[in-house]
Amino acid sequence: RLKMLFAYSLGVIIAIVNIYVTSKLMFVSWHDFLLLGLLLIFAGLISTSFGVILAKELTQTLRRLRRSANQLAGGDFSTRIHLDSVDELSDVASAFNLMADELERAFARQKQLEQARQDLTAAVSHDLRTPLTSIRAMIEALSDGLVSDPDTVQRYYVAIRAQTENLSGLINDLFELSQLESGQVELRKDPVNLNDLLSDVIESMQPQANAKSISIEGVFCPDTPIVQAEVLKIQRVLYNLLQNAIRHTPAGGSISLSTAVAAQGVWVEISDTGEGIPPADLPHIFEQFYRGDKSRSRQTGGAGLGLAIAKRIIQAHGGQIQVESNVAQGSKFSFVLPL
Repeated sequence: RLKMLFAYSLGVIIAIVNIYVTSKLMFVSWHDFLLLGLLLIFAGLISTSFGVILAKELTQTLRRLRRSANQLAGGDFSTRIHLDSVDELSDVASAFNLMADELERAFARQKQLEQARQDLTAAVSHDLRTPLTSIRAMIEALSDGLVSDPDTVQRYYVAIRAQTENLSGLINDLFELSQLESGQVELRKDPVNLNDLLSDVIESMQPQANAKSISIEGVFCPDTPIVQAEVLKIQRVLYNLLQNAIRHTPAGGSISLSTAVAAQGVWVEISDTGEGIPPADLPHIFEQFYRGDKSRSRQTGGAGLGLAIAKRIIQAHGGQIQVESNVAQGSKFSFVLPL
């Protein structure tokens, strides 16, 4: 502000000197020179006053900008600048607000990613620690000679092998999920007849269903067109969904697999008469390591990765997957593959 006032004063002095020199050269009378000088001083005072007012407004706005920038640098991403004027400073304020909006969104995304990383680390640690603890306990019992009965020893070996396979499956699922999320999976698409693929999956899963006295029925559209997809990936989706249905369907229940043709592509539907999914769990059902009711999860098993993998495989094919469910009535998972 002082610099601007000095500039205005200097301008007035230069103007007075210029008038004085000009008057001498033009032989202007002293009376006229005095009158011109007074008028110039008056005009200088008016312009200086306006300059001071403008400088005050400018410095106040700049201070607000500096204060908001300091708040933003300190982590307050909600700070904004609101100016009523329409000038260059309002453009600067608008640009500042846009920058603050982008930083706030970026910070929110970073917090979500950090929370997801922490949740993933905790879930992986839990799912790895449980079988490792069991394996360690059985190996120590065998090595210390606490178990000598041949049948018990054999049972321990079988349990160790089963836990090892569970660990291997979990690690493979994590690796596949990380590849799908990174977008580094290159699909090897071939012509696929979904009716035939569903029939093969039903046949291979029939023994598991029979063990629980669960009936599996296939209802296929006879004119189902051929789709372009990677057979093993879609087969993985069907296995995950069907295993999930068998896991959560009580003895004596039924499961139905069907196909239908729509404008979006070919729909595949897997419905069951199981326990259903609570409404609070439905929005999270495709999240990794989400298993809803913890007591039910312990009884039915599963690492909570199958549905997450299924969703990302379908999305990689350009399709979508959804779920409908009613508690105590059953669930219906369906996905579509584009033609």
